[in-house]
This record gives sequence, structure tokens and C-alpha cells, in this order.
Amino acid sequence: MVDTALQRTAQALLAENKGLLAIDESIPTCNRRFATLGIPQTEPARRAYRELIITTSRLGESISGAILCDETIRQHTADGMPFLRVLREAGIEAGIKVDLGTTPLAGHPGEKVTEGLDGLRARLAEYSGLGASFAKWRAVFTIGAHTPSRACMVANAHALARYAALCQEAGLVSVVEPEVLMDGAHSLARCAHVTEDVLRVVFRELVEQGVVLEGVLLKPNMVLPGLDCLVQDPVEVVAEATRTCLRRTVPAAVAGIAFLSGGQSGDLATARLAAINTGTPLPWPVGFSFGRAIQQPALTIWDGNDADMVRAQQALQQRVAANRNARRGTGTEFEQADAHHEH
Repeated sequence: MVDTALQRTAQALLAENKGLLAIDESIPTCNRRFATLGIPQTEPARRAYRELIITTSRLGESISGAILCDETIRQHTADGMPFLRVLREAGIEAGIKVDLGTTPLAGHPGEKVTEGLDGLRARLAEYSGLGASFAKWRAVFTIGAHTPSRACMVANAHALARYAALCQEAGLVSVVEPEVLMDGAHSLARCAHVTEDVLRVVFRELVEQGVVLEGVLLKPNMVLPGLDCLVQDPVEVVAEATRTCLRRTVPAAVAGIAFLSGGQSGDLATARLAAINTGTPLPWPVGFSFGRAIQQPALTIWDGNDADMVRAQQALQQRVAANRNARRGTGTEFEQADAHHEH
């Protein structure tokens, strides 16, 4: 039986060509990005940066939901307003990353499994009480000569499905993120094959665990050649391969698809999103749940200096608006740069 409130929330997250903004980097990841730019790796600096993002004017015109981490969901603006209230007043739903990161998968060198199921029911209840309406869990798969293994796919898909079932029990929409990483020299065709395999296993496990697909958003990778692949396929080829992969594997009942950016440059991720939204309509709304591809220009401009805050917010505003346009199948004005120059 479909929970209509859950279904409404899931649909609202990708309505009106809007998308999700991922600001759920773990503290170590955020600190690493700050260190590169010489920004202090402190809680006050992280809080100031997150405030810059969520107080960007007109953010709610392009963003329907923000994915936060445990630290951010509890933070306040400099003048004491809870971040969740700032988001609510902007018409943006609050989401929460609930996985506890990856750990080596025993017996499978070089592969990882995501942890965080222990105590998850209680944590979801707390986050729901704080005001979150959706959650996210990420699993990662590396393409190598013999990876990902079947065992890695099944272990991660099972965890994703149990997480999604617990979310639905708590009345939260589940964002299911199985990410086939861009690292490596594999071809686009190899990525397509692996992504299809992963998605088939994930949806089998979701059904097995009794997850109602109408309350699920899928956050997949686009089908891309590896970063070190000598052939970097054009935007249109990436778009067609991605559309084909999704049509073959994702049930029509799923509430929507919100791509991760996965290390693509902002312009390239947006151009590819626009191309995917061009042509015959797909069975689901196809949007974005970008992190770095939206944040990077703003972070670089801000650089820890509040005097540059307005300029940084303008850059953020431009990036989210470009992605909203891309959902309409426009925004392909971006030139496809050589992917080797993008990284």
C-alpha cells in the first residue's frame, strides 16, 4: 500500500524542474576541501560556509531539498536561527545523510560496503523529530578488472534496501544512491554494463525488503567513461547511454531520478543533464542532486572571507538556475570541455 504523504513528498522533491542540493559532506571531506583553499578546518568555518549556501537568495526557486549531515542539521545562523527554519522559510525540504561511510568489504580486496544500519531506526526517529522529511544512503562500486564483484553488489544493495525500508517506516522518503565511481580507465560501454548490473540487484533487494517504490528517489551515476579513459565520449553519447541504462533497469513506479555529479565539473554535469532531458520523455522526472558541481565556484570565491560572500552566493545562484534550466532540456549552451581538463 502506498503511503500518500510519502509519495507526495517524493514527487514534490522533483517537481517544477527543481532538484536537490547536497551539502552533506562528512567533516573530514569538508575539512580536506577547506585545507586545499587555506580555510580554517573548524566548526565555525564550516557553519559559516553552510550558512552562506542556505541563505542564498532565491535558492528555493531551483532547489526543493537540501541534504545535510548530522553536524549541519543541528546548526544555527550567526544570529541564532536554526538552519532548518531558514530552509523551511525558503520552501526547501530538509534531508539527512544517514549512512556512516564505507569500510573494506571482508574477503573482497579493493571493494567497500557502507555501514550505518545499527541504531538507524532511532536516528531516523530523531531526524524526523528535528524536521527532516527525507534521508540519503550512499553505496560505492569501483570498476576494475574483476570488480565490482557480485558479493559487493549484493551486500551494498541489501544495506540500501534495509535503510529504505526503515526510512519508510519512519515516514521519510529514501534517496537510494548506488554510485559506480568514475575512477579508472574503463570505457563508457563498461560503465553502462556495470551500472545496469548494480541497478538490477538494487531494485531486486528493494522489492525483497518490501520497499514501496513510489516513496523512493534513485540517485545514480550517469553512464560515463572512466576519468583516465582515452576516449571521452560527447555529451549526446553519454545522454543516450544513460537513458538506455535507466530504461532497462529502473521500474516506472520509482518517484524520480536525481543524478549525482560524482566529480564531474559543474558545466559538464549540467550539459549532460540537459541532454538526458532532451528527446522522448522518460517514465520518471529526471533531475539532479549535485554537491561539488553546484558548490565549487561558490567555495572558491568565498575562500573563508565573508567580504566575498555575496559574490559567492551569486555564483551558487547561477549554478542552481542552470541546472533547473537543464531539466527542461535547455542549457546545452555549455561547450563540452576535454574531460581531462575538467579534473
